[in-house]
Amino acid sequence: MAAAASRLFEPIEVGAWTLRNRMAMAPLTRSRADSEGLPSDLHATYYGQRAGAGLIVAEATQISPEGQGYLRTPGIYSEAQIGAWRRVTDAVHRGGGTIVLQLWHVGRIAHPANRIVAAPPVGPSPIAAAGTIFTPDGLVPFPTPRALATDVCARVADDYAAAARNALRAGFDGVEIHGANGYLLDAFLHDGSNRRDDRYGGSVENRTRLLVEVVEAVAAAIGADRTGARLSPFGSFNDASDSDPAALFDHVIRRLDRLDIAYLHVIKPEVSGDRSAGPDGSVVDVPRFARQRFAGRLIVAGGYDKAAAERELAAGTADLVAFGRAFIANPDLPERLKVGAALTAADRTTFYTPGPKGYIDYPALGGA
Repeated sequence: MAAAASRLFEPIEVGAWTLRNRMAMAPLTRSRADSEGLPSDLHATYYGQRAGAGLIVAEATQISPEGQGYLRTPGIYSEAQIGAWRRVTDAVHRGGGTIVLQLWHVGRIAHPANRIVAAPPVGPSPIAAAGTIFTPDGLVPFPTPRALATDVCARVADDYAAAARNALRAGFDGVEIHGANGYLLDAFLHDGSNRRDDRYGGSVENRTRLLVEVVEAVAAAIGADRTGARLSPFGSFNDASDSDPAALFDHVIRRLDRLDIAYLHVIKPEVSGDRSAGPDGSVVDVPRFARQRFAGRLIVAGGYDKAAAERELAAGTADLVAFGRAFIANPDLPERLKVGAALTAADRTTFYTPGPKGYIDYPALGGA
């Protein structure tokens, strides 16, 4: 019996783009921006090396100074940042690639010492996240955030829209809205972090409101066909918790489905070592859960290898599969998977360290 044809290397139409294959490079924070949130020539080399991906989702990038939470992460709100990112997108486009920028506001997952402009973090409610964050003084507990005022939430949506316009000026083909992993938009979704009594709190519909307003604002600014969104259904990373996550994400995904965006990107909870998410103690099949509620293009992420990615595509529970750590250590990952070449293992000690080591020095096949 003949082997089933590979779908991973088929082209696909997604929103405004024709992608060369069904492999996405997941957004990967690498902590190599400078003190002003500027990407460097290292970024241009790094992303240019990986232009063979069907879609590159560039690292999470703050939409404003308020949106920063970690050291050495890039921004997309200043003219200097726009110009610096242009070098990156030019490098990817020279390689025939498609690249979108993940737009980020960390919310309460922040510390003033890590910001370009020192200020306390903000969130849906004055509830500190459990855990610690790395700062210039080492690991410290998360501070208690200041609750965003009701009228300020509209300004946050405007900040996302402005950042999306800036991303297109910088040459990006579109954007992905980061609504996952306990950051601002995800914190508004979960009743463990959102105890508001205004139009952004209480019911599932109200807690979903800010995410929807952000997606609508970005789609109005640059087009729904250049707008994606990322969620982490049933995940607990960064102290995300909800009393009924199934009802929450049933509503959230169905609501996003009505906005006709380019794609939805979901993360399997087990990829981050998250808790079991089902009521019976099992981990929910997030790709299937999302597919049953979202009719558009669906990207899935979560520790996939080639065989698992092919199974997901064949089952119809994904249209693209995102790879993270494999792309860190294998700049030519699509070619390696196509020819069955061995993969290089990533060096975790260099994931967040400055400089070229562990960033642009992984060789392609043939040593190039």
